[in-house]
Amino acid sequence: MASSSSPPSSSSLPPVMEDGEFRDWADIPPELTSSILLRLGTIEIVENAQKVCKSWRRVCKDPSMWKKIDMHNLGDLGSMNYDLEIMCRHAVDRSQGGLIKIDVWYFGTDHLLNYIAERFCLSLPVTQNLGLNLVPLHCMGLGYCVTLYSAVSLLGNMYAIVKFPLLEDLEVSYCSCSGETLKVVGRSCLNLKTLKLNRVGCKSPRIECDDDALAIAETMLGLRHLQLFGNRLTDTGLMAILDNCPNLEHLDLRQCFNVNLVGDLGKRCSERIKVVRRPNDSTHGYPYDATAIDMDSSDSDHRFFFDNIGYYSDSNSSNDLPGDSDYNDYDHYDYGHYDHDPWDHDHYDHDICG
Repeated sequence: MASSSSPPSSSSLPPVMEDGEFRDWADIPPELTSSILLRLGTIEIVENAQKVCKSWRRVCKDPSMWKKIDMHNLGDLGSMNYDLEIMCRHAVDRSQGGLIKIDVWYFGTDHLLNYIAERFCLSLPVTQNLGLNLVPLHCMGLGYCVTLYSAVSLLGNMYAIVKFPLLEDLEVSYCSCSGETLKVVGRSCLNLKTLKLNRVGCKSPRIECDDDALAIAETMLGLRHLQLFGNRLTDTGLMAILDNCPNLEHLDLRQCFNVNLVGDLGKRCSERIKVVRRPNDSTHGYPYDATAIDMDSSDSDHRFFFDNIGYYSDSNSSNDLPGDSDYNDYDHYDYGHYDHDPWDHDHYDHDICG
């Protein structure tokens, strides 16, 4: 009789574990595959993971895979052989109204924000008829989206942001964003708890502007976390925020060189707020380039100076992208650069990973 401690024979092991290693990724249970693929970003899933095999493709088409859409990239859009905006729209469609978090970097436009809002509204009656509880989008990150001029401006199309009244966490970093835009956001998103409004720090020349701070103080009374890296606010703007945002717990004022946290103002910040990052505190851990503009220094990099002086305006808004309302545009990503699903052809009867 074989000892109970004897290792099982190779033939008794499932194919996926023969010889101590995976032989067929397609045999992994769907829930485990989903857990693995969710660690990838949206671009990696659409461009690579969903093309591995039929079982992975089925997992990638499940709406639960698209509750969070992460489209971080390095901004080198010219070197990409795909359109990130079309890809993002496709990912939003796959969520079928279940989107709760989205991060868009370098390619966000008014049209894309409006599309996300429209798709959310279209999916609402469908999910209600099916008796499903729709969890609304509550976290949005927009970074380096310099063409996002008018999505929520008074002269632009404000309805998009109004469609997300339960938004709790918003990041608008290194985007052209006016005080009036912030007022619309604050009045529409009454549950907003976190705002990250980051800009390029400027040591010189000293440009003072409290528009952002006053808009926040007027309309975002429930904020708990506020990051204003590189903002132009002064002591007056900061005082308005302290007066009107009583629940504030975390305040990041790094590279806000017009703020002077001494005397009563410094004491008030220390006593009222749990965590305060001061203008000259270390930028260690800050996820973006923390190089500040200094016109008095020959070594200063002025590439993003336009963002801080409001260079862009509503008159610069881009034209409609081709295919904004054409679902055929998404076939490029749905079928991996083929006119028809390649898995329908005989020469793809076997999974690539098998």
